[in-house]
Amino acid sequence: MTITAMMPVYGRCEVAPVRGEGCYLYDAEGREWLDFASGIAVNALGHSHPHLIGAIQKQAATLMHISNLYGAPDQARTAQRLVDRTFADTVFFTNSGAEALECAIKTCRRHHFAAGNPQKYRILTFSNAFHGRTMATISVTDQHKLRDGFEPLPDWATVLPFGDLEAATAAIDDSIGGILVEPIQGEGGIRPGTQAFLQGLRDLADKHGLLLIFDEVQCGVGRTGELFAYEHYGIVPDIMSIAKGIGGGFPVGACLATEHAASGMVVGTHGSTFGGNPLAMAAANACLDIIDDRAFLDHVKDMGLRLRQGLEQMIPNHDHLFESVRGVGLMLGLKMKSDSRAFVGHARSHGILTVAAGDNVIRLLPPLIIEERHVREAIDKLSDAARAYVPAQAA
Repeated sequence: MTITAMMPVYGRCEVAPVRGEGCYLYDAEGREWLDFASGIAVNALGHSHPHLIGAIQKQAATLMHISNLYGAPDQARTAQRLVDRTFADTVFFTNSGAEALECAIKTCRRHHFAAGNPQKYRILTFSNAFHGRTMATISVTDQHKLRDGFEPLPDWATVLPFGDLEAATAAIDDSIGGILVEPIQGEGGIRPGTQAFLQGLRDLADKHGLLLIFDEVQCGVGRTGELFAYEHYGIVPDIMSIAKGIGGGFPVGACLATEHAASGMVVGTHGSTFGGNPLAMAAANACLDIIDDRAFLDHVKDMGLRLRQGLEQMIPNHDHLFESVRGVGLMLGLKMKSDSRAFVGHARSHGILTVAAGDNVIRLLPPLIIEERHVREAIDKLSDAARAYVPAQAA
């Protein structure tokens, strides 16, 4: 038998953390890494944050899980906090971002079904998007690395070039029920949608009776310096999926919707065994206690600006490697002139963890609690890594 005990679906690297503290990870030998990956934008409060630990410990000792067959006071309180803070009127809690997207897609489909328009089942989506790895969510992407070997998939998505409003306009017919888009693409290479593009999608949805769905699984929950990225644009969706930072490391996701969009979601149409259980809600509330604060969000903006400035000042010293910086807040991308995955692996040997993305971009997604000293350390480590790096020659 050659297969490993853990199904070999991950390309795991040599880093094997056993402990985390603040913005750092440590392995069993005590080696330290500055964590500017944050579990891919999950560890918003860093590692071992006392408020998050305290909330989870207290809840674990009180009530860890109940079925959604019973009343859920903690879930209702968390939902109300999100409703009070956003465009949404109602919330469904999940265990992950992919499940939140599944709920968003189902909510859109049921809306049109309940309105007597079951033919409006197709969704417009955009190139290089990442919406998850379930069968439904890979069906709404155009990335071969996600789809290969799993086709045929449901043919319910029309994938268009990201940012191409004319293509979106031309693609609308009576089969289209919704538009799904990341306001800021993450895995696709940290690419923010323009104001004109996102406003254009909102206008198209309003004109044709479609539902606009924002995927804020990566860009939401304080990552950009606002609680949600749509606030930067002043454009509200009808449905929004969130996850990652809302649990700070505990698996929680949510689908937020207006009452109009959720008109078809009645008893029996959807459910989850673990979604929104008391332990998850304790984690989510603890994260919101800290992140949903104007001073904290302003700190994220300030640190994001300082990190961007540091990267922009670094680029001219290594202009054979780096091209530009893009992104918002602490969701930044460093565009490379060669394979970003190779550099991400090289940078680990210089004590900093980052994440590769599409379009040869290095994702910098540090904990939102970073301070100026962490920004300086990150720039120093990336500069050291760049000085010692020799890109592989193209074959």
